Amino acid sequence: MSIFGTVYNEILFKPLFNALVFLAGRVPFKDLGIAVIILTIVVRFVIFPFTHKSIKTQAKMREVEPELRKIREETNGKQEEQARRTMELYKKHGVSPFSGCLLLLVQLPILIALYQLFIKDIAANVSFLYPFMPFPEQIRYMFLNLIDMTTASVSLAVLAAFSQFIQMRLAMPPKVTEQKSENKSFQNDFTKMFSSQALYIFPVVILVISMQFPSAVALYWTTSNVFASVHEWMVRRRSKIYERRSQTKSAGGLGIRS
Repeated sequence: MSIFGTVYNEILFKPLFNALVFLAGRVPFKDLGIAVIILTIVVRFVIFPFTHKSIKTQAKMREVEPELRKIREETNGKQEEQARRTMELYKKHGVSPFSGCLLLLVQLPILIALYQLFIKDIAANVSFLYPFMPFPEQIRYMFLNLIDMTTASVSLAVLAAFSQFIQMRLAMPPKVTEQKSENKSFQNDFTKMFSSQALYIFPVVILVISMQFPSAVALYWTTSNVFASVHEWMVRRRSKIYERRSQTKSAGGLGIRS
């Protein structure tokens, strides 16, 4: 095994697998599905600082979008000036456009490890158990006594696809789907088209993948999407409350001066 594979197994896969085994032996009814949900939520909380920063950055990017359009119109294709003014705008509003790359670098290996963890029967990876971690004498593979975690489930696959659509819909800037851009450049039209298509294509991809693998994969995707959607909604709600308070204070200040 390569050094990369050894590091990957020791730092990511083995800890996650042992955590799943630990949870499977202690959750109510020894339900593997419940263990998958809890482990997914725990992992989401571990990477929460990165996802929270990324969502806040996306919210700020949506706020400065009108100013970005204005810059594109005023520079009229002058790439150097447009880049300079754009970076100045980001700096002014405390926006880091590269935070998404950091999130991807942190999250992608964890997502791959979780995917590989759920794609096989838990008993197939017993060689990765720590010496002090006993394998549960009994594990219930029927999630809530309804869905077998070791086989594909159409209902969970549909739920995973639908939750992915909702999550992407919440994360997508309203301007892409609801408003017409004033700047009719090819780049903007292509971005709008790509974002709109991805909103429907990616959930279909998730549906197809989920129908090919054990339902634990679909349950993981669904749980992760629900967590991300709630997180996105909370950040947006707090942002709107903050914006209303700021507008109220500004209006009050103007009233005092007049």
